[in-house]
Amino acid sequence: MIFKDKKAALEKEREERIAEAEIENLTGARHVESEKLAQILAARQLEIKQIPSDGHCMYRAIEDQLKEQDCSLTVAALRCQTADYMQSHVEDFLPFLTNPNTGDMYTSEEFGKYCDDIINTASWGGQLELRALSHILRTPIEIIQADSPPLVVGEEYPKNPLILVYMRHAYGLGEHYSSVKRLANTASENCS
Repeated sequence: MIFKDKKAALEKEREERIAEAEIENLTGARHVESEKLAQILAARQLEIKQIPSDGHCMYRAIEDQLKEQDCSLTVAALRCQTADYMQSHVEDFLPFLTNPNTGDMYTSEEFGKYCDDIINTASWGGQLELRALSHILRTPIEIIQADSPPLVVGEEYPKNPLILVYMRHAYGLGEHYSSVKRLANTASENCS
């Protein structure tokens, strides 16, 4: 009987945690951000195309956008080209990298490791890598966010931009990039 009561109490506690999580999902930062992004994208006849949250999300989102343009660069190729470009243009990137422990600008060795990590790990990409990719691809990259105007990297290139969505509250680890696609009803209307 004691075991049954304990099991019932644990089940009740579990159900209460689920209910609390559901309330958080409806009012939390993640939900609010998702709703804002959905509105912004819908106004442009777009929707989020989910990309796995695995450290490669920015590169996977770029890869997905490139597939729409019949370009088959892989995540590995994008990472390699990004690191090569950054190493070839050290002066454009090094001043923006600081050691989090000291606040000092990266040394040449730290910068080399940073670039090696781009190739050999699932290190997250950000604005510096987006800048390198826009130059490599000679294409603007537009980043849509919930609480800021869109950011365009590589505006100097006269092409239609690759479009990514940046989410600050997507997962427990924080930031995440996804791709976009045309809304399904819009795509079918354009085909008729």
